[in-house]
Amino acid sequence: MLTPLDIENKKFSKQIVNGYSVEEVDDFLDDLTKDYEKLYKEVADSKNKLEDMQESISKYKNIESTLQNTLVMAQNTADEVREVAKQQAEQIVNDAQLDAKKAISELEQEISLKRKELEELQKQFDVYKAKMESLLISQLELLKEVNKE
Repeated sequence: MLTPLDIENKKFSKQIVNGYSVEEVDDFLDDLTKDYEKLYKEVADSKNKLEDMQESISKYKNIESTLQNTLVMAQNTADEVREVAKQQAEQIVNDAQLDAKKAISELEQEISLKRKELEELQKQFDVYKAKMESLLISQLELLKEVNKE
């Protein structure tokens, strides 16, 4: 393949009448044309490859951007889910505490009612006991009178 220096340094032999040898110039131009054509095709192919590579790079950058956006969205969604779960857990704990307080309050009321019932039963027992004692005393008095007679 000819280099620019080869072209610059190419010397044609001169003919007396016409100047340079037409045949040598034509041969040189043929060689130059072949080399130039080959280089032109290589440049065109290289340009096509470069364009293809640039398109690929553009596609990959687009994919990368999409993936980054997707990752950001996924992270945001995970953060939101985590926050919602935390709030739900706190709500469940709060509800359980309220239910427990309500149950404790109800049990305390029930205990209070049972104590009042117990006190009432103890009073009734005391009244019953006093009536029985009075009855027994009156029966004993009757028996004493019967024994005297």
